[in-house]
Amino acid sequence: MDESLPASPVDLMKLVYALLLILFVSTTLLAQDAPKSRATIEGMVTRDPDSQPVKKALIELIADNQAQGGNYTTLTGPDGAFRIESITPGRYHLFAERSGFLDTDKQRGRTDGRILTLTAGQELKDLHLRLQAAAVIRGRVTDEDGDPLPNAEVTALHQTFIAGHKHWEQAGAERTNDLGEYRIASLPAGNVYISVSPPPDFKSLIANTGTADARNAKADPSASTTYQTTYYPGTADRSQATPIPLHPGDEFPANFTLTPSPSLSIRGSVVNVPPRASATIMLQSRDFSLVLNGAEMHKDGSFVIHDVSPGSYTILASIEGSPVPMTARQSLQVGSTNVEGLRLSPQPGTTMQGRMRVEARNGAGRFDPDRVFLALQSVDSEQDEGMLAGRESFSNLAHVAPDGSFQWTDVPAGSYYVQVMGDTTANEGWFVKSVAAGGRDVNESGITVDGGTVTVDLVISANGGVVEGVAVDRKGEPVANAIVVAVPEARMRSRIDHYRKTVADQTGRFSLRGLRPGDYTVFAWESVDGEAFYNPEFLKLYEGRGSALRVSEGDRKNVQLEAIAESAESE
Repeated sequence: MDESLPASPVDLMKLVYALLLILFVSTTLLAQDAPKSRATIEGMVTRDPDSQPVKKALIELIADNQAQGGNYTTLTGPDGAFRIESITPGRYHLFAERSGFLDTDKQRGRTDGRILTLTAGQELKDLHLRLQAAAVIRGRVTDEDGDPLPNAEVTALHQTFIAGHKHWEQAGAERTNDLGEYRIASLPAGNVYISVSPPPDFKSLIANTGTADARNAKADPSASTTYQTTYYPGTADRSQATPIPLHPGDEFPANFTLTPSPSLSIRGSVVNVPPRASATIMLQSRDFSLVLNGAEMHKDGSFVIHDVSPGSYTILASIEGSPVPMTARQSLQVGSTNVEGLRLSPQPGTTMQGRMRVEARNGAGRFDPDRVFLALQSVDSEQDEGMLAGRESFSNLAHVAPDGSFQWTDVPAGSYYVQVMGDTTANEGWFVKSVAAGGRDVNESGITVDGGTVTVDLVISANGGVVEGVAVDRKGEPVANAIVVAVPEARMRSRIDHYRKTVADQTGRFSLRGLRPGDYTVFAWESVDGEAFYNPEFLKLYEGRGSALRVSEGDRKNVQLEAIAESAESE
């Protein structure tokens, strides 16, 4: 038969049917195969402590790696049950939310989500999420005559560990209304402290009036009085504050009466100011990382900050109108008397610039600089990073350009180390291998700067160590959501960038990646208060409870850890 002749209608029909059959079978197979490549989860949300189902709770499943997985949401039904299907395999954080409730964990109270590792075709059932009724603190703030103080700031605080140091963290805050009333909702169970900061109008009322008291205060600053921050049950000394033990669903009444007390002030001068430039002075609490007060420099360089409460502060002078950014920073302890004669000498910041070189290995993924930043971290872990990061002229984050170059400008005087920040799932296994400045290795000592320009050569390696394993309890059963930390040897424990932390999934499995070569002790805790594991005193409580190991470049270690049931708070 001549192949150039057109096919008969019967042949064409057979061909069409064959193509349709192939298409139908392929589509059916794909449809049948798609669910097998996806995962499903289902479970129940109940209320603590009575285990009643919670309906209309929002369930969120957030992918650890947004480039590979998606986010999923659903609502619980009347029986508190939920189900999510067609989930891309991967590692996820699972949350439950409902107005008036807090997502909790049986071991450690308020949680940041459960960790789930889902595989293709997996059906994970019987998940149990607990929501705890939130507590409320309400009350009224009045002056010494019983009149309401509107617009006063009432703050609920709790103590936690940040970078291994005790820190006061805000749990909630509200301003009083025209009746002096406030209500702080959505508070977790546990001990909280309450502070009341007077409204600005009342803080400056006495000083701004033309009364005899005000005239006397101008003549004798030590006679000035003002409303000061007051802590429950009625003290200006934070060390004398009494914690309020909150339970789930509590509605605790806390009333305050503010009375005028002697006003403390900080007086000083700013020197080394360029011609036609001025300075702004800011006072920041070292406990709360908040700018509390400020002042402008007078023409003679002097300044005064009024209405200061006793406490630990950082004072910062920033020069405005100078050719280059200039700052001065100093720690300050305010007691029961005024601070006099403080001298601040602003200096130009340092420009740190350099180039990053990538040291890859066979089989390692490509390092993606677009999803990574370099961060400057102070060698002094107690230095207030919040103040530094808050300056308009300085950011402690630097983006790496395609050619590997990076730069920080206006870096305050001090010593710093470089840390890789960003999407760790996209660049897991990488670590800072070497840092050179001024022709010498400063990876361990840190980069010391005090003006001028510093050139930094940075090497990032893909050959970081990996420690994998499972966290179990005393019976050998896996512990879900255990906190797993690789703690470096004693001489490096002040370097937060040498630690590695992760959270075990629902099977107790964990993976720590990107470990620098060195000696480590790996711990697992069911519960840890904040970042207490950075505190050497905290770690002393658990000597012998971790697994000691040495990690070389490219090592893969596997360990089984017995999770420590309860973490003690360091003294």
